[in-house]
Amino acid sequence: MQQAPSTPALAGHIPALRRYARALTGDGWAADDLVQDTLERACERWQLWAADSDLRAWLFTVMHNLFVDGARRALRQQGQRVDVDDVAGELAAPAGATDQALDLQRCLLRLPEEQREVLLLVALQDLGYEDVARITGVPVGTVMSRLSRARSRLRELMDGRAPAPAAAAPLRRLK
Repeated sequence: MQQAPSTPALAGHIPALRRYARALTGDGWAADDLVQDTLERACERWQLWAADSDLRAWLFTVMHNLFVDGARRALRQQGQRVDVDDVAGELAAPAGATDQALDLQRCLLRLPEEQREVLLLVALQDLGYEDVARITGVPVGTVMSRLSRARSRLRELMDGRAPAPAAAAPLRRLK
């Protein structure tokens, strides 16, 4: 029978999980909830972790799946989605020494979710493309493409020269 990861091994990953959760959610309370839910799920389902695999990558996969599930649930409950660009005037950062950090956070939240996740996993958590692909469940080429688009869009947003987003037609899944 496989042995569960030790408490110190799990606890050692909490700071990285908190950073990623904070960047994903943009809210300290929601980030703490996401980290706690991740650790609960990991403890409940530790037998799904392969002992010879990377515990950190597995925890990030658990967190990613919880975040995506929560976002989908929120969309179903809300019924509609508010575009950040539509309320950009309400998101203006207050004047002060932390303007750049607030602008970065605001710009990160304006990135499409799949681009933001990849950018944060690579840049903030210093994970390799293969690990990010495993966590997000997409091919490595898709990770690289999303990362490139996220960096480009973030640069545009930070420089204040981002073009207005075109109204995209919703995609449908055909079976």
